[in-house]
Amino acid sequence: MNVDDLVVLSGSHTIGRSHCSSFSDRISTPPSDMEPGLATILKGQCPANPNFTNDPTVVQDIVTPDKLDNQYYKNVLNHKVLFNSDAALLTSTQTARKVVESAFVRGRWEKKFAKAMVKMAAIEIKTAANGEIRKNCRVVN
Repeated sequence: MNVDDLVVLSGSHTIGRSHCSSFSDRISTPPSDMEPGLATILKGQCPANPNFTNDPTVVQDIVTPDKLDNQYYKNVLNHKVLFNSDAALLTSTQTARKVVESAFVRGRWEKKFAKAMVKMAAIEIKTAANGEIRKNCRVVN
């Protein structure tokens, strides 16, 4: 996997939901670089201190939440993303350029995403002593 794959696969954040605890540090005071309107919306959906028994989920892409598309990259550019890893894509000129290309070059992200998923699927699965299949992805068995 390379930097291009990292940026392309990050685009999967265009669909799905996330627990508030996964990004609560980005909506607490003082605010992060998150767009203030999004931070306000999220503060209304998330508890101040999410925990194991009170940790609701929110959509990862507020513009097209049920569509696998390149809207994620436009959200990155507009600072409307949940995770530090998403925002970090703008901190390097190399990754920022790839974000812009994925946002605005028609069909680019979709083609690259398909190839990166196949590449990632070829990575050896870790089992037994090398890893585990988790019963709950957020908790080590």
